[in-house]
Amino acid sequence: MAKKVVASLKTGAGKAFTKCIKMTKSDKSGSYLFKEEIIHNDHIKEFFAKK
Repeated sequence: MAKKVVASLKTGAGKAFTKCIKMTKSDKSGSYLFKEEIIHNDHIKEFFAKK
């Protein structure tokens, strides 16, 4: 499924978007959580800045 998403982003207006994966540590269990989003290139820094 990921290949299809990435392939569709490489053409046309999709070049302005990036798939971002952020790893955060859970407070309760101590395990790591992964948050994935497809974000416009202008908002990448904001995505990684917020908790």
